[in-house]
Amino acid sequence: MPDYDFSAPRLFVDVPLSEGLTIALERDQSNYLGNVLRLAAGDSVLVFNGRDGEWQAEIVVQKRPDGLIIRKQTRPQDALPDLTYVFAPLKHARLDYMVQKAVEMGAACLQPVMTRYTQVSRVNGERMRANVIEAAEQCGILSLAEVKDPLPLERFLTQRAPGRLLAFCDEAAEVADPLAALKTLERPIAGIDLLIGPEGGFAEEERALLLRQPRLVRLALGPRILRADTAAVAALAVIQSTLGDWAAG
Repeated sequence: MPDYDFSAPRLFVDVPLSEGLTIALERDQSNYLGNVLRLAAGDSVLVFNGRDGEWQAEIVVQKRPDGLIIRKQTRPQDALPDLTYVFAPLKHARLDYMVQKAVEMGAACLQPVMTRYTQVSRVNGERMRANVIEAAEQCGILSLAEVKDPLPLERFLTQRAPGRLLAFCDEAAEVADPLAALKTLERPIAGIDLLIGPEGGFAEEERALLLRQPRLVRLALGPRILRADTAAVAALAVIQSTLGDWAAG
């Protein structure tokens, strides 16, 4: 069990953090601490910014919790594995869930891609970023996943670095065991792009383009058809347990 205080309130603050610094709270953060959690002057919270580690801070109150005094660092900054989760966007609540779970599973970057059968035509990047922050706050995560702007699948494949591994979740994969497929790969691996398509699958020309990519591995995810948000968790668990920081731990 990690040495971590799961009971302490935790906030993301987009400012540099160092001992003795006083920072102002945003209105919604002030309301959360004062009206939801009922915290008062002198109470402690944990804060992080994705760059400077995690710090214990003390609440400063005038009429409501207005600011924080940074007292001491509780954990140094860490780094996420070089893992980009590439996905066809889903609708509303299911996209929220998928983003949160990808963050919990250690994805360093979230890249939406538009395919022929993608269910939505527009992606709310600010909402995705809010879900990234919320998941990081709740789960003790120090590094924030980067949220990329959506790209057409073909453009993403053209622009990605050819030395990176492309893990393509494909129910027609020749090797049924995803762990066995990953164990055959040559090391070292210069970053991983994990791709899960829309629930309607890829068009034939998209599949043909994918199969021509360098450094490609096709992953099956079992005998049952998974919804895209479920497939995200399953695929990320397979990757993290073999090539990611689960294996390193």
